[in-house]
Amino acid sequence: MSSVELKSIVKKYGAVTAVASIDLSVESGEFVTLLGPSGCGKTTTLRMVAGFIRPTSGTLSIGDVDMTGVPPHQRTVGLVFQNYALFPHMTVRKNVEFGLKMQKVVTSERAPRVQEALELVQLDALGDRMPSELSGGQQQRVAIARSLCMQPKVMLFDEPTSALDPEMVSEVLETMVELAKSGMTMICVTHEMGFAKQVADRIIFMDEGEIVEENTPEEFFNNPQNNRTKTFLDQILT
Repeated sequence: MSSVELKSIVKKYGAVTAVASIDLSVESGEFVTLLGPSGCGKTTTLRMVAGFIRPTSGTLSIGDVDMTGVPPHQRTVGLVFQNYALFPHMTVRKNVEFGLKMQKVVTSERAPRVQEALELVQLDALGDRMPSELSGGQQQRVAIARSLCMQPKVMLFDEPTSALDPEMVSEVLETMVELAKSGMTMICVTHEMGFAKQVADRIIFMDEGEIVEENTPEEFFNNPQNNRTKTFLDQILT
């Protein structure tokens, strides 16, 4: 697994500053959760780590290697979106295999990697089904397997349960808990406060493109230090 480090990262869209000079270090094997109101820069930050958005300024390193201008497919980073983005005409197994095929991984190596990824998310028995034959929670677990199949050193989750019905949320969160236990470096944007409190090693609270507060879950929820954090938690938890 790899560490992640953002130094003086800024992202501007014209005159609008989406992320304002943030510094963030995530240790190898750490599970960090990004919290904050909509539009605060959480997803922009996550997508800069993944390589889908390039910072306006600053540097971004993964495992002590500068990745600031490196394209996504060369970053050994997996990103799971809130919408599953599965190919409806492909089986579960083919969906999981797709990235390996695009990277021209030899066929003999692809099959065992796909099988291992499906076993990790407990879907190995459903490999021949089509996405339309799965529940929303199962589809999101396929999306997680697709990322795991690429053997990432860092996993990113952008509100992975927001598109799910409440009864399907737990199965996705359980999969993420198992990943965290395995020592995977993880950064997760979520609105699931209970999950963040239970699983995260550290919580980063963002507002207006800035990191306002960071702390352990216990301290963050029980003893917030910043007024913006207190206001946010009052609105969310009441």
